[in-house]
Amino acid sequence: MTKLRPEFWTLPLQKLTPPEWEALCDGCGKCCLNKLEYEDTGEVVFTRVACRLLDGETCRCTQYDIRHQFVPECVTLSPKTIHKIAYWMPATCAYRLRYEGKPLEDWHYLISGSRESVHDADQSVRGWTVPEFEVPEEEWDEYTIEDLS
Repeated sequence: MTKLRPEFWTLPLQKLTPPEWEALCDGCGKCCLNKLEYEDTGEVVFTRVACRLLDGETCRCTQYDIRHQFVPECVTLSPKTIHKIAYWMPATCAYRLRYEGKPLEDWHYLISGSRESVHDADQSVRGWTVPEFEVPEEEWDEYTIEDLS
């Protein structure tokens, strides 16, 4: 296992090693929710409809390393692409927070010391998503979420 630097999450994103970058993920699963972007306003809204690869209990991708084989349109988030993607990431996302120069939330496991704290703080999608194969895409707007924070 790769050793991570103490408090690496306080460093600028471009200074993180690949393992440190990956370790920023809080495991909320919010980024794996299908989103609707309205062309006329640019507004992005989240839905309860989850990517077919999301495990609704663990809030993790079941095929993360090979996800593009199953979901070619899945975004590859990196220090080089965050500026293009941050606007549709959840407001609580560690990647977005750090991109915006903000600290991690107290419930983030790097702060709390527990991977369960994201769930305990009701900041994950655990237990309330619908798999995308159960909802036709033209009905996703019936599953929009008012406030994801």
